[in-house]
Amino acid sequence: MGRRLPAGAVHQYMPLDAPRWIERFLDHWQPDLALVAESEIWPNTVIALHRRGIPLLLVNGRMSERSFKGWVRSPRTAEALLSRIAICLAQTRDDAERFERLGAPRVSIAGNLKYDSAVPPADDQQLAYLRDVIGDRPVWVAASTHPGEDATIAEAHAALQERVPNLLTVVVPRHPQRGEDVAACASALGLRSTLRSRGGRPHGNVDVYVADTLGELGLFYRLAPLVFLGGSMTQRGGQNPIEPTRLDAAILHGPNVQNFAQVYHALDEAGGALMVADAGELAAAVGALLLDPRRSRAMADAGNAALRPFEGAVERTLAILDPFIAQMKLSALIAS
Repeated sequence: MGRRLPAGAVHQYMPLDAPRWIERFLDHWQPDLALVAESEIWPNTVIALHRRGIPLLLVNGRMSERSFKGWVRSPRTAEALLSRIAICLAQTRDDAERFERLGAPRVSIAGNLKYDSAVPPADDQQLAYLRDVIGDRPVWVAASTHPGEDATIAEAHAALQERVPNLLTVVVPRHPQRGEDVAACASALGLRSTLRSRGGRPHGNVDVYVADTLGELGLFYRLAPLVFLGGSMTQRGGQNPIEPTRLDAAILHGPNVQNFAQVYHALDEAGGALMVADAGELAAAVGALLLDPRRSRAMADAGNAALRPFEGAVERTLAILDPFIAQMKLSALIAS
């Protein structure tokens, strides 16, 4: 955040949602306006802001079906909290309807800000180095994987060894501390692996390169024409496919993508993504796409085209925020 924020902006962690700590935080910073993102509805923070007359806006609001069912069990609590939010800017119509049913009085659909976000950065020197090391090897990435998926990925690689010689599989676990577990899944099938966190590199004798580091997905998305998004063969609900699509990758995913249902539906319908249910289907899809670069390229192009109608959320969000910013500036002018 410190590297990316513009001049004049300050990064400060929020305290945990305990009344005494929240009150001290607000006493010190004395905010005029509060924005929270997606589903970060912290009860004590909401109540404290409302008590002080500080407008609270929920931006990029998301309410999954699972979360909705949880809130429905406590309807009075849900309404008491959501009614204190000045405006709720929901990502989709489904999100908006759920917020309204739970008692949010002012709900608008602004879209998903992530469609307008910049692609993740990459270190140019590392990118050039890894491209040189990998050379012309066929390579694919399994990104943000969760426990239970690493064995499936290793099985897919093992099944492809004869069909796709010299294949390199890059696995980026969602939690880097799981690097050794990922390597163990590869070793169990006789595959050779190395960990990036220990200085390992994807040389020719490496089958599975475990990228157990933080903040480098942009690097690995740029290295491969094909990305499998994790969290989708477990009950985690899938990971965000927008970034690899923007970086011209064809997308593979499992059946559980409810966290990003709208975008996966759009990608699947357009032919920019493909659902695979198990190791066999994953191996078949990876093999077919790596052996047919034109098809992989066409999928990537279709994915990018499918995302364009969803753009513009930043502009719509800023337009709704504008009156609050103007009021905040007017109050500051009067106070001075």
